[in-house]
Amino acid sequence: MGISSHLKGVWRRLGKADAAFFAAAALYLVAKLLDAGLAVQAVLLFVLVGTASVAGIKWARAGIRKLIWRLRNRLMVAYLFIAAVPILLIGILMYGFSSVTAGQVSAYLVSSELDRRLGTLEALAEALARTPRQRREGTWAEAERVFDGMFPAVDAVVEDGDVTRFPPDSEAPVPPEEWRAVTGIIARDGELYAWARAVNGSTGVTMTAPATRQFFRSLSPGIGDVTILEGSNREHAPMPGEQPALGSAVPPAKNRFDFSFIGGTNIPVANWHQPQTEGEGGILGIHGRFSAFLDLIFRQETSAGDLRVYLAAAAIVFLIVELVSLILGISITRTITGAFNDLYVGTERVRQGDFSYRTEVRGDDQLAVVNDSFNRMTENIERLLVVSKEKERMQTELEIAQAVQQQLYPKTAPVLEGLELLARCNPARMVSGDYYDYQALGEKSAVIAVGDVAGKGISAALLMATLQSSLRTQVRACLDGDGGGQTGMSTSKLVSQLNEQVYSDTSPEKYATFLFSVYDDESGVLTYTNAGHLPPVLFRKGTATELDVNGMVVGAFPFAQYGESKLRLESGDVLLAFTDGITEPENEYGEMFGEKRVMDTVLKNAHRDLDQVMETVMEEVGEWTGSPELQDDMTILIARKR
Repeated sequence: MGISSHLKGVWRRLGKADAAFFAAAALYLVAKLLDAGLAVQAVLLFVLVGTASVAGIKWARAGIRKLIWRLRNRLMVAYLFIAAVPILLIGILMYGFSSVTAGQVSAYLVSSELDRRLGTLEALAEALARTPRQRREGTWAEAERVFDGMFPAVDAVVEDGDVTRFPPDSEAPVPPEEWRAVTGIIARDGELYAWARAVNGSTGVTMTAPATRQFFRSLSPGIGDVTILEGSNREHAPMPGEQPALGSAVPPAKNRFDFSFIGGTNIPVANWHQPQTEGEGGILGIHGRFSAFLDLIFRQETSAGDLRVYLAAAAIVFLIVELVSLILGISITRTITGAFNDLYVGTERVRQGDFSYRTEVRGDDQLAVVNDSFNRMTENIERLLVVSKEKERMQTELEIAQAVQQQLYPKTAPVLEGLELLARCNPARMVSGDYYDYQALGEKSAVIAVGDVAGKGISAALLMATLQSSLRTQVRACLDGDGGGQTGMSTSKLVSQLNEQVYSDTSPEKYATFLFSVYDDESGVLTYTNAGHLPPVLFRKGTATELDVNGMVVGAFPFAQYGESKLRLESGDVLLAFTDGITEPENEYGEMFGEKRVMDTVLKNAHRDLDQVMETVMEEVGEWTGSPELQDDMTILIARKR
């Protein structure tokens, strides 16, 4: 069961090309085993070769991708194409060019020497044709001295009514009558000859010399084998190596770079038995050695030696340059791949959550800058993680502080027969520096307070908690001293004591605006002290009136003096106290919401429930700023006389 599942998994991972190849191979093997017809086997073999080619290309591409996945291998392949391949192509081009040049120059030298000797043979034939019969012996003797070393043997046939041969023992045949004056290479009875025919009146002279291997080698001694290949319908003269008894004339290689070459040039070869026809094309072929070619070009030993020295020096310089280039290339490659590998290892460590890894910075190039940037990045990330953890810890502590601060605000308003109270605070941050409080003083009276601590956040919240604690402590002390009533409670005196306590317990720059009031439900009188807070607003019969400010802020100066004011509330009166988070938020043009807009909003909605009035004011401020984020803590306290 396990093997079957494994095979199914392997089959699913195979691509279409692989599956087609294995299927074609299976069908072909089945056809071979069943001895199917040749046509069927041929078709299946064709399909097998095609699918194998496609699958092979796919596997080769996958192998190449895997091979060059590493940057080092990719650079090596790039260098191979950039440097090695062009050098190889240049070497092949130089070899081909040298071979062709050596072959063609050698063919030119050999053909030039052949033409010179054929010209000499023609000149002597013409001289013999012009020589009277009685002087021909002397002319022939002179000709033999000229031929010495040029041809292995020369036969002459003179036709002037009679046939005379030179030398006398020669058996050279008489050429067909149709031949006229001609010079070149001719094929006769399967052999090649160098010949010249001259005609002077009724006298015709034909001179022939065997075109043997030795003859062709003598045209350019030491260069290699030289022979002539005739046309396709003729027998050809022996090429180098076809007559073992003579041995190969190709010089041995002097070193492993001393290559052989083959050259040739076209040369007409006439047929003895087909006069008055143009000779068919033949090829003067040369099989030589490059060192022999150089010796032929530079006959003097000093010139050849100097050339070899120059070539050896050039080769040594070339090898030194290539070696230095190779060393520099390997060094640069190791620098690149080493830096890249460090970055790869670093990114893997970072991916695993390890930000302490640092790459090694080498040199002062761009790679060093990248490695240094990576190290700085990981350092910053590591630092940010510490900051993030600290921020998370502080966030948790802020949430705890927020929960604690929510406990400081009164849960419910005092229940009074003649006054309805409602307050709300929306902090700009998790904790607020705004403060509101109300506390019942028996069944017929209550204290009401609103404050705004300078600043926002934790420090403001701590001072707010201090104010709340101090206020309640002093209120309790007054109650204890008054026997549970509010007769002896002076708002100005309590605020003065609160000012001294805040000043002594906090830093000099900490202060708060503070509104403290006491309401008597039986008389409807509100006694209050406003210590630098925004003036509360009384809404009565469609008009809005700002109340008094009785002194400076709390906690700034120990000698501050505070007064107190009294206000009798009538039925339907609405009293509004708020912090600057309601009046100072700005719109996109920098305009503040302001007290007037607050008053207009409350006047329009004074007849509604207090929570609706409060919600309307908050919404108006939010629409004014056009942002869901608060610019400052927003606190509202509303009281309505029943």
